Amino acid sequence: MTKFLLIVHVLAAIVAIGPVTVAASMFPAAARRAAATPDAVDDLATVRVLHRVCRVYAGLGLAVPVFGFATARSMHVLGSPWLITSIVLTALAAGVLGLLILPRQEAVLDTLAGADTGADTGRLTVGRATTARLAMLTGIFNLLWATVTILMIVRPGSTTGA
Repeated sequence: MTKFLLIVHVLAAIVAIGPVTVAASMFPAAARRAAATPDAVDDLATVRVLHRVCRVYAGLGLAVPVFGFATARSMHVLGSPWLITSIVLTALAAGVLGLLILPRQEAVLDTLAGADTGADTGRLTVGRATTARLAMLTGIFNLLWATVTILMIVRPGSTTGA
């Protein structure tokens, strides 16, 4: 059963977290392009798709810690420092994504879409500072996940073998 749980946990991480890291990383540049070219419908559609990927796969990503806890319980490593650190970093990554990245993406998308409907906001209000901040937050999110991945592979101090 442990091997099955571990396989599902790893596959969930690859399938769910991978697309979020890529789409979130692509979002700021796509938003800058969409803001710079108000007539380009394709650029706005790209930004919408990237945000949708982030939102949907963030929800699917909830399977990662669920199966992670089940795997850890099965392996009897719930109290291990490397796992506790990974849990804390995973919670931080989830917080960065859910509380900082997704709402900012939504705000950028609303601003860009508002320009499409003729609202006062205009696409030029999505400035470089806004997208740079979003890129920074995405980088933090990606670094947190990279650190968790390293901890899961190396498992410092683990007696369960590497």
